[in-house]
Amino acid sequence: MSNTNTQYDEAIKNCKDIFIKKTKDYGTAWRVLRPISVVDQIFIKALRIRTIQDKKTQMVDDDITSEFKGIVNYAVIGLIQLELNNPQIDELPVEQVNGLYEKYVKFCKDTMLEKNHDYGEAWRDMSQESFADLILMKLQRIKQILANDGKTLISEGIDANYVDILNYSVFALVLMEEGKH
Repeated sequence: MSNTNTQYDEAIKNCKDIFIKKTKDYGTAWRVLRPISVVDQIFIKALRIRTIQDKKTQMVDDDITSEFKGIVNYAVIGLIQLELNNPQIDELPVEQVNGLYEKYVKFCKDTMLEKNHDYGEAWRDMSQESFADLILMKLQRIKQILANDGKTLISEGIDANYVDILNYSVFALVLMEEGKH
């Protein structure tokens, strides 16, 4: 498990580095994104991963690793947007963005550790294709929850789906770093 902690933290560190640098370059332009727009951004990335997996070739330089990193960062954006609510043109200070990023990554990691306890790190035996498919499924669930005005009868909410999307992406990054995918 300690190796998982270190690997998880390293994957997140790489994603966060990109996120904070882009925040410094672009500001928090993503604050204008409504919930469906965040979902669509993740959808584009997940579908691209699936297409590259199926065709076994790509024509744009960004590789699958960079797409999973992008999914991690958009999942964090989704969680931040849920908390801040009211998508708008709103410039947040880098320090605040950093704090929000850390808050949600910690929550996602804590969730991962709890699930790893119960599931015995089953993700280590999963395929990269399954991670892409599960992310796409979680996105479909979020779309349905949005269509239901954010309400569920017995299911987890939008936030739980973003947490799973982030963790599936981190798992894919860890396994790619290990050379398994």
